[in-house]
Amino acid sequence: MGHSLKPHLAAIWRFALSLSGNPDTADDLTQATCLRAIEKAHQFKQEEGGTLIGWCLTICRSIWLNELRSNAVRKAGGLETIDADALVDLAPTAETNIFVSEVFTKVMALPEAQRSTVDLVYVQGFTYKEAAKILCVPIGTVMSRLASARKSLATLNDTEQTARKGAVV
Repeated sequence: MGHSLKPHLAAIWRFALSLSGNPDTADDLTQATCLRAIEKAHQFKQEEGGTLIGWCLTICRSIWLNELRSNAVRKAGGLETIDADALVDLAPTAETNIFVSEVFTKVMALPEAQRSTVDLVYVQGFTYKEAAKILCVPIGTVMSRLASARKSLATLNDTEQTARKGAVV
């Protein structure tokens, strides 16, 4: 392959978390993604405009969808969502932590399709076109998912602005 996966591990794990909602599952999914990428390295074609991280995230999504289709996941009775407090940095102010926790909780409550799209575009910085390729959907679907997610998350912004106005008064 000539490329290292190491610089991309955090991005793959974040995407896996956005798909699964569970850090242990994200660990397993990241490991499976790296293994598959190494096994299929001969299939990666950078000259066709692809990026290694995009290719890896496409693999990650494919593995996740295969897992969802399997009986093992269906028999497990659903997915466990990560506790928002586990990812909040205690160094910032309490107000900042509360807001970050609220945002994380709200994002994790989004449907998986919106969650993974938000992660790719807003967290990892992929373009709509790149996200569409990774998710194997039309670019319009990416735009629609982001619009729906923004609408759901807009209530947080309204709440934060109201709280700040109340603190100033």
